[in-house]
Amino acid sequence: MRLFKPVLLCLTLALAACGFEPVYGPNGTGTQLQNRVLVDPPRDREGFLLVQRLEERLGRAGDPAYRLSVELNLRQEDRAIDPDGDIRRFHLIGAATYALMDTSTGTVIRSDRVDNFVGYSATGTTVATLAAQRDAQARLMTILADEIVVQLQASDL
Repeated sequence: MRLFKPVLLCLTLALAACGFEPVYGPNGTGTQLQNRVLVDPPRDREGFLLVQRLEERLGRAGDPAYRLSVELNLRQEDRAIDPDGDIRRFHLIGAATYALMDTSTGTVIRSDRVDNFVGYSATGTTVATLAAQRDAQARLMTILADEIVVQLQASDL
């Protein structure tokens, strides 16, 4: 216990010295983005799920200072094939390329790409497989949206 307090103090001082600033602090990026980002409307179910999660995290903009444009690219890969040739597991792979723009000038402030994947099983009935696929799509859109928000909050605006 004696060693813990000095180590904690050193870590606290190191964080303060490196310019660490809370995202939701007085001038943090999270505060600058909250309820000020208008996300482009979705074109399909996956886009709807992504926009829904982005709005959960960033809030809905009444008077937007920023516009967020996101382009989704999804593909599915077969992963587990049994001896009979039936596919038993799939990976749903997604990439989202985004651009955050200033609404007054139209200039791109930040742009990047995030990608990730989720898996789902096809061992049950057709209905169970379709339900698993839809659940995987929802999970993937949540992951991609969260990655976008984390990157935006970690950037300097």
